[in-house]
Amino acid sequence: MPPPAAARPDCVHADDACLVLDKPAGLLAVPGRGPDKQDCLVARAQALWPDALTVHRLDMATSGLIVYGRGPAAQRTLSIAFAERRVDKRYVAVVAGLMAEDSGEVDAPLVCDWPNRPRQMVCHERGRPALTRWRVLARDAARGRTRVELEPVTGRTHQLRLHLATIGHPILGDDLYAPPELLAAAPRLLLHAERLAFPHPVTGERLAFERAPAF
Repeated sequence: MPPPAAARPDCVHADDACLVLDKPAGLLAVPGRGPDKQDCLVARAQALWPDALTVHRLDMATSGLIVYGRGPAAQRTLSIAFAERRVDKRYVAVVAGLMAEDSGEVDAPLVCDWPNRPRQMVCHERGRPALTRWRVLARDAARGRTRVELEPVTGRTHQLRLHLATIGHPILGDDLYAPPELLAAAPRLLLHAERLAFPHPVTGERLAFERAPAF
């Protein structure tokens, strides 16, 4: 039985080999532990496309574009494209403070902060390489915040959230890396996966999709 209309995924693209969906903030990408965490984007997708298989994820608090492979062969091909960095991912975020430069990058290795998981931390001894490029889109001097475009060159857990916090510009609404006053400054994490481009898993054609954030 298909999911009710309120739970139907926002489909940006669908063909015989792949799906691109727009995940709402607050919805898990994959099931969590416990019966109360089984509702997730992939479950909703599989109710309509039973062969949809996970290739990558977004944090529960993050909204935006996710691609799924339809069947194991497409899933494997897309996973290889991610591993080989042939997938272009661009995010939009609103961060605290006015960023002084117009662009830059954060190169800081990350590792799980086990006593405080799921938090991650910067660790130059044990961390895995992590690189984020950023570019200012707009500055709001009156409100003391900056809208930025983010390109995660690597794909570590919480990479964008922690990298922005590390340079003194936490993402507004971040319940893990922002201080309480900046968590309270937004009704949700202001982070959205706006653009996704990848080679089609069958034809190899370069596909590109964009979906603007709601903030």
